Amino acid sequence: MGLQGNAADSHRSWPVYGGDAEGTKYSALKQINRDNVSRLKPAWIYRCDDMTTRPASTIECNPIIVDGVVYLTSPGLRLLALDAATGRERWRFDPWAGSPSRGVNRGVTYWADSDDRRILFVAGPFLYAVNANDGRLVTGFGRDGKVDLRDGLDRDVFFLPVSATTPGIVYRDLLILGSAVGEAAGGAPGHIRAFDVRTGERKWIFHTLPHPGEFGHDTWPPEAWKTIGGVNCWGGMTLDVGRGLVFAGTGSASYDHFGGNRPGQNLFANCVLALRADTGERVWHFQTVHHDLWDYDIPCPPNLVTVERNGHRIDAVAQVTKTGNLFVFDRDTGEPLFPIEERPVPQSDLPGEETWPTQPFPVAPPAFAQQRFTTDEVTDLNPAARAAVLKELAGMKTGDVFIPPGLQAAVALPQFNGGGEWGGASFDPETRTLFVNASNEAEWISMVPAKPAGDTTLAALGSTIYGAICSACHGFDRPPNPNAPSFASLKNIRERLKPAEVLALLETGRGQMPSFATYSNTEKRAVTAFLFGEGGGERVPASELTGNWAGRIPFVATGHKEFRDPEGFPANRRPWGTLTAIDLDHGKFRWQVPLGTYPELEQRGEPPTGTFNMGGSLVTAGGLVFIGAAMDERFHAYDRATGKILWEYQMDAGGYATPATYEIDGRQYVLIAAGGGGKPETKPGNAYYCFALPE
Repeated sequence: MGLQGNAADSHRSWPVYGGDAEGTKYSALKQINRDNVSRLKPAWIYRCDDMTTRPASTIECNPIIVDGVVYLTSPGLRLLALDAATGRERWRFDPWAGSPSRGVNRGVTYWADSDDRRILFVAGPFLYAVNANDGRLVTGFGRDGKVDLRDGLDRDVFFLPVSATTPGIVYRDLLILGSAVGEAAGGAPGHIRAFDVRTGERKWIFHTLPHPGEFGHDTWPPEAWKTIGGVNCWGGMTLDVGRGLVFAGTGSASYDHFGGNRPGQNLFANCVLALRADTGERVWHFQTVHHDLWDYDIPCPPNLVTVERNGHRIDAVAQVTKTGNLFVFDRDTGEPLFPIEERPVPQSDLPGEETWPTQPFPVAPPAFAQQRFTTDEVTDLNPAARAAVLKELAGMKTGDVFIPPGLQAAVALPQFNGGGEWGGASFDPETRTLFVNASNEAEWISMVPAKPAGDTTLAALGSTIYGAICSACHGFDRPPNPNAPSFASLKNIRERLKPAEVLALLETGRGQMPSFATYSNTEKRAVTAFLFGEGGGERVPASELTGNWAGRIPFVATGHKEFRDPEGFPANRRPWGTLTAIDLDHGKFRWQVPLGTYPELEQRGEPPTGTFNMGGSLVTAGGLVFIGAAMDERFHAYDRATGKILWEYQMDAGGYATPATYEIDGRQYVLIAAGGGGKPETKPGNAYYCFALPE
């Protein structure tokens, strides 16, 4: 009875995250086309009033547009409704009741049955149902309009972070929802759940960490389902309404850089899942990374596509991955449409780790991201840059993708953010072409013992504890984890709090942050000293360490470290970011071009280099691919047939979001958030830019 959008002409709207239930990010609109896109101008700009600079906020929302209304979220996760033709605000809903907040939200979900029209969205640990007509809570949903996502996970997780950064998807009167959970040892499980859209009642649950007696339970230690966290669908889902199947990609298990406490293949981590939408029953699965040690989550919803083989059309599922591999499966059976090989990969030398001996690689299409870093792949930007990188590289492990983290520093390419990321791909059904953007900037990682073997310094101890516990929510090197949206960045903590206030928080906890009262005073002081850049000279005897943070994780990562030349440019060869068009019929590239550029290099006369990028693309029947995503903070339009850039617009912040398009009164609009900030760590923005041809 409930619908994913009830606009009279759905192709003129954008009623679902990603454009439609299949996640194609495709529009049949063609008023804006190759011939006139150069004339595109802002039709309206809406500026949010809750942007923050310290910590830097972001906007990653792909708005939905239904019946002439745009529904979107602000940097502070307020829900807003705007007039789609003018950008005039109609109403707003503030889940924080005026209190300052920030986080990440990539979109909202619409449901309607006659005059009952609802927006469902998540802020913090709560799922809200809001009246789409006036912005008021639907009080009959859950408890006074909201459901606590920490409830109903078949495990006590009240003091653990549970949220959802990407919207769920509606099937009939069910909202099927994934989650964002912490990545530290002992985090919450990422089970997939379906809620009654009318009441908020949980209707089914799929245990991504299988319970005893369930398929996949034997790929873990017997008690793992009680303690292991993660294995969550944080990137969103797609839906085949006719088949009644929902498709999801899952993330890695936590802790995600050491798996000695979880030997085995670890189903259903890093899996493409096909579930029955009405019951949650598994139909098929495919694991893209076995026993993940690299944080190579599946970051985005599978695209539901159609390919042609020998004159026959086949409904399929195309899954983008962080590793740069694209997997294509028969939608009904899960059988690969291109061969997949299990290839040997390097094995870990960390005591207690049991690396899986092989990893799956599709024979076709080719990897759309760089998967190798040796001396041959070192930057050729200039001789000085190359010499500096070669010198630093001499002490690191190098080679192909899937070098396991160890005590010796190792290069990761693709890095831990991809490759492909949460923006995923767009699909053109006319030419059966998939368009996917990728980052090609290397990082490096090393592991250290979770508990020092002997005496140490207060600062070093704080760094170790932070890496083992705090980084799962607040990020390595103190930027935030965007998939734990209730937690602030700690990068500028000394500008906001005093050491005594941090010590008090560690003792008592607050909100979703648990208390660390069981830690010794020395350990709490160590974390505080690390955050404030102190304690380098104070010695800590081993006798004062309880080792609570180590648990069953004897080794922790030192961080996800950018690998750059002395000028700050990536250490590997260009392009550092790409947009690729893939022919899904034949598993071949149609074209690949750099996505974005560094203005400093552009001014030196360098051609586009590509940059790290976040956000997805939009493809239209007008022959265009629209995308922001790059660190040059421009909104780009490419020719879908050739990859030639036809138009770009310089925004005042990065467009780290997926655009949407729609039509009102015969006029086509293209809309994107320019929220900046985020993982690219550029300046924040507060705007939604809406473009159209001049009237």
